[in-house]
Amino acid sequence: MPFGEIVIGSPGSGKSTYAYGKYQLLSALERPCIVVNLDPANDPAPYPSPISLSSIITLRSAMTDLGLGPNGGMLYCIEYLEQNFDWLQESIEKQCADARARGEDEPWFVFDCPGQVELSTNHDSLKKIVNLLEKSGFRLAAVHLCDAHYVTDASKYISVLLLSLRTMLHLGLPHINVLSKVDLITQYGDLEFNLDFYTEVQDLSHLSNLLTNASPRFAALNMAICDLIEDFGYVGFETLAVEDKKSMLNLTHAIDRALGYVFTPAAPPLSSSDTAAAAATPPGRTPKTPNAAALFTSAASVIPGAPRVQDVQERWVEAKDEWDAWERKRWRGEGERERLNE
Repeated sequence: MPFGEIVIGSPGSGKSTYAYGKYQLLSALERPCIVVNLDPANDPAPYPSPISLSSIITLRSAMTDLGLGPNGGMLYCIEYLEQNFDWLQESIEKQCADARARGEDEPWFVFDCPGQVELSTNHDSLKKIVNLLEKSGFRLAAVHLCDAHYVTDASKYISVLLLSLRTMLHLGLPHINVLSKVDLITQYGDLEFNLDFYTEVQDLSHLSNLLTNASPRFAALNMAICDLIEDFGYVGFETLAVEDKKSMLNLTHAIDRALGYVFTPAAPPLSSSDTAAAAATPPGRTPKTPNAAALFTSAASVIPGAPRVQDVQERWVEAKDEWDAWERKRWRGEGERERLNE
């Protein structure tokens, strides 16, 4: 049963950067990973991608041949993929078969999707593709990236909450909303509240009051929108700084937990004296052993070492310069020790 994630979000939210970062992280952890490029405008992709929609259709060709604009061409490409789902399924099955032939587990699939928000909010093609993947045996989670700078403006933050809620209701997948680029949040202004107010979507009446002060004419509408979001109670956010290993690990934990995924790394080869264990290992498979210190745990467990939102705020908002200076000093020390060991 293959596992994977559908990476969605508005243009510029960092989807391709995240997909490449996820590939690098899982590769470093010796956890097989394949990035599937479903963005026909992403040609060439900035990451290794053995499965790419641009191999059968590109946005440029759709626009040129059919006289479509960028948005219409993008929708056509995704509809074309829906009609040619067999190509995607066969490509995925080939990658899984190759992994099994090498004695590896099935890889984790990262589906990098286009940035047109209508694909994940009201257009049916992406949803139908997801449903077909699930019918073929996939267990998928949606990872919805939202640029963290939206939290610096009350109206933009409410808009992101509505977008996230609509996406969750439309796709119907285990869903992880993410405030991406949190390491750049200080460039866009000060926060009205602590970061946990925005990640946990706390009492929105405070934001409603801010919006009313700015635009008294729309006070009733603002209150109705905030009440709608709170009545559903679905939306919450993880944080992400792609270049920070702890941040990437924390998000990976959250996605694994949402899917009930457990990663058990391969054990060292068995010694010849351990004949009983060797005999129990299926032919062509690498022996596996339970790993009590594994980085990835089941959905029922607590995520080990997960940073608190307060820690994220200290690192990236309140004391970013001090932390950056400390990390640079640590990296210089590690580099000097490596040179001495050569």
